[in-house]
Amino acid sequence: MSGNFAERWAELPHLLAGHVLLSLAAIFVGMAISVPLGIYAAQRPRLAGSVLNVAGVIQTIPGLALLALMVPLLGGMIGYWPAFLALMLYSILPILRNTIVGLQGVEPGVREAARGLGMTERQRLWQVELPLSLPVIVAGLRTSVVWVVGAATLATPVGASSLGNYIFAGLQTRNWLSVLFGCGFAAGLAILFDQMIRLLEIAARDRRRGLASGVGIALALVVGLSVLPSLIPASAPAASAGSQSAAAPASLAGQTISIGAKAFTEQYILAELMQGVLEEAGATVERRDNLGSTIAYDALRSGEIDVYIDYTGTIWATVMGRTQAAERHLMLAEMTAWLHRRDGVLTLGRLGFENAYGFAMTRTRANELGIDSLADLAPIAGELTVGGDPEVFVRSEWIGTRDAYGLGAMRTRAMDSTFMYGAVRDGQVDLISAYTTDGRIAAFDLQVLDDPARILPPYDAVILLSPRAAALPGLAEALAPLLDAIDGDAMREANRRVDLEHETPAQAAAWLATRLGDR
Repeated sequence: MSGNFAERWAELPHLLAGHVLLSLAAIFVGMAISVPLGIYAAQRPRLAGSVLNVAGVIQTIPGLALLALMVPLLGGMIGYWPAFLALMLYSILPILRNTIVGLQGVEPGVREAARGLGMTERQRLWQVELPLSLPVIVAGLRTSVVWVVGAATLATPVGASSLGNYIFAGLQTRNWLSVLFGCGFAAGLAILFDQMIRLLEIAARDRRRGLASGVGIALALVVGLSVLPSLIPASAPAASAGSQSAAAPASLAGQTISIGAKAFTEQYILAELMQGVLEEAGATVERRDNLGSTIAYDALRSGEIDVYIDYTGTIWATVMGRTQAAERHLMLAEMTAWLHRRDGVLTLGRLGFENAYGFAMTRTRANELGIDSLADLAPIAGELTVGGDPEVFVRSEWIGTRDAYGLGAMRTRAMDSTFMYGAVRDGQVDLISAYTTDGRIAAFDLQVLDDPARILPPYDAVILLSPRAAALPGLAEALAPLLDAIDGDAMREANRRVDLEHETPAQAAAWLATRLGDR
């Protein structure tokens, strides 16, 4: 068994349990809301139209956007609850619609016959209308199950454990086995639950109590087998790859520290490095990977995570809402004071390297067009296409760059950062918004264009602590050896090892730990 496969297999119990519990809870609660509401609305056509319109509007919101919206609505809470709430809302439309359509589709003659037999309204509902509508209602439930099990993979960026962890991390680190694990097990779960519900439909239609009991037992077994492994206490972790010294004082013994990380290679590596340092100091570490930029900061502010690494330019533009860049030291000082004053967040210090946005094109293409700086792009902007991650084109950095250099005619193509370096290398776009510590810049012979107007702000990597973590004795001291200890060359090499040599983030963190302070 390869190391990659073994690691993915070891992660499966936790991620599968999270996915099953999240999906089934959302479906059951959605069904508990949808079926009674559908029964009530089916007899009131105007109400039925209204509730279906509301449910339809919810359904038109992209799943990832709906999940992200739940975080601020819940006061910055991340993890299970925002994911559950979004998926529950997502599950309602198919069940509600089919309940209403099924009940309204019962033949009027059948209702009249039931009345003629002296049945009460409740008896007609339970003994005639619902049994006749059941196939339609169950069809809606089956659709809802497939939707929710699939959409639950999108819960990863809001901090909920699901099979989506495989997919998001795999895409960012080019680990296609991880992507296949996530897709394969999510698809398998959807098919399994769909077929179980189909058997329940058959049992209800044919009044086969034995089949219904068997499916119920099978469902309970599936849930139990999915969840049970995650409930078994794990053995105490050995020192992580980022550990520096087996003799470090256990000043954090008995403390549980939650580390956050955004969804790209560098963040995974640095989170592994911090995990090693904190475990060496005696802490128990929990990880919340694949968080979005604003979600990560909101989670820190609310105490959902204790520590994560961000970048001064990101905080400056996204959190503080500043549109004009500032000198590096002034930016750090003002940001430090602002975060602590408003949110109680402590900026512990810089790691020693900068991962800035920089616009890059292949050296061959740059020479062909005679391009050295962003200012050289203006005369031919209408002929060029720039690719970037989905976030960059709504950020002040791009807007400021576009306006300052006259690049408004340039076409933009948003894509996952996994694919944009290959896109510029292969000529599918002319330039990209690269990250300056990405190892693929050198590997693909890309040229980062000069920024003579100094529009792009500094992006120094900094450690941020939540208000709770800032007051925790020993935490700042444990992380202090990381400050000003990682230079840009070391970070680029660590990223390159993951992105191009397919090392794991833990292996890259182990290598990086050997370079701490080597500046």
